[in-house]
Amino acid sequence: MATTEQKRQFTRIPFDADVRLVKQSGEAWDSRLYDISLKGALIAAPHNWQGEAGDEYLLEVLLAGEEIKIDMNVSIAHMEDGRIGFHCEFIDIDSISHLHRLMELNMGDEEQLEREISEMIDIKP
Repeated sequence: MATTEQKRQFTRIPFDADVRLVKQSGEAWDSRLYDISLKGALIAAPHNWQGEAGDEYLLEVLLAGEEIKIDMNVSIAHMEDGRIGFHCEFIDIDSISHLHRLMELNMGDEEQLEREISEMIDIKP
């Protein structure tokens, strides 16, 4: 039986940053990022937040204060132990550029990162 780690195709890097979770209605919650990958993120469940698997949000990862941010359209993949795991449904070109640089600085293996980006581009919906 494969473990969660074995099923993952994309490297997750631990990264501490402020995040904002925004619902389509405009309701928003502030939280903290635990880790991020090219295809998702794990955050602390915000106070007074309620959601269900599959719900969709905009996840804003705030870098360098709020000068730089990574915006991902995400859906809830799982919730447990006060944490929410998101699957990235869409990311714009500016955000993927910032995420690429963040991953590059923290992975230490540029070849692995390039393989993951190639896999991400080849994924069919």
